[in-house]
Amino acid sequence: MSGIFWWTRQLVLILVGAFFLYYGIELLISSYGLKEPYTFLMTFFASNFIILISAALIIGFAYRMVAVYRQSKNIESGSK
Repeated sequence: MSGIFWWTRQLVLILVGAFFLYYGIELLISSYGLKEPYTFLMTFFASNFIILISAALIIGFAYRMVAVYRQSKNIESGSK
């Protein structure tokens, strides 16, 4: 499970999540320039939803990477 493909996939998923986090923040900033209240509210809540999901995914992938790294270190130190 901790092969090079797995680590690469996790890093790619974190980068995709970071892209959507950046996109959500840019969308949030741009929503304040809208003139119509309904459009502002829909864009504001949509951007917050994008930010929430992408941040949760980034944290989840990073947590999984740390857990696998710690587990692999424990296995290596236990075999010596």
